[in-house]
Amino acid sequence: MTARFATVTAGPDTLYGLVTDLGFTALSPLFPQWRTLRDVIAAHGLFDLAKAAETMAPTHLPGHFTFEIPVPDPEKIICVGVNFPDRNAEYKDGQEAPSNPSLFVRFPRSFTGHERPLIRPKASLQLDYEGEIAVVIGKGGRHIAEADALSHIAALTLCNEGTLRDWVRHAKFNVTQGKNFDASGAMGPWLVPYTHPAQITDVRLVTRVNGEVRQDDRTSRMIFPVARQIAYISTFTTLVPGDIIVTGTPTGAGARFDPPRYLAPGDMVEIEAEGIGTLRNTVADE
Repeated sequence: MTARFATVTAGPDTLYGLVTDLGFTALSPLFPQWRTLRDVIAAHGLFDLAKAAETMAPTHLPGHFTFEIPVPDPEKIICVGVNFPDRNAEYKDGQEAPSNPSLFVRFPRSFTGHERPLIRPKASLQLDYEGEIAVVIGKGGRHIAEADALSHIAALTLCNEGTLRDWVRHAKFNVTQGKNFDASGAMGPWLVPYTHPAQITDVRLVTRVNGEVRQDDRTSRMIFPVARQIAYISTFTTLVPGDIIVTGTPTGAGARFDPPRYLAPGDMVEIEAEGIGTLRNTVADE
């Protein structure tokens, strides 16, 4: 079984370690030199964590810990917009897919962990879902060649890139406000170490709301494959270990229905990808 590394809270403690069906094995006490999973990734230490956990029993049983976002302190989270063919058509502006990726940034505080509620803020009722795969950079660099780009990935995780649709229209040129309300999105549940291109190049990605499939596509249909994303982003900024690239969502977000189908308190959203797992969140009002 592929190793799954998570950041959790248990009582007053924030820990990182290994998740299995039997529970959570805290490994951070064994590696005091690495404060968070970001430090582990920078030191190429995921293998060391897996090795240490081989003979250990779970330290926390299910229900006795709470998931946080896996990398709690990334330097940057860069998101790719309009990255599937049908998503471009959804805009109904008659324009062909752009020649370069559309990018924006999110803050860590805008995400919550697995099995925790997405928060619909007081300022808007238009909370929407966007299921995506996120890649975590393990080897930094600038001007990374596309042919080498996938070798810079340390791990994969899932993202519900929750969006307040009216707030992405508050200004003329940007979407920052609508993408950064506290706990409006989710990330996790865990990190799956990246070892082979097949883990990202042709993976099925599905979003369900209350059990109904809303988004269903494959990463092989991305307009800008992950290798291109990494190469392009590294042209203008230095990528560092622990940086996260949220790679794009398929068609089927709630805003694209007529009438729109925004999230409401009590809804359950599940993002599932082959080889990674399922990110599950309910919805609650602020």
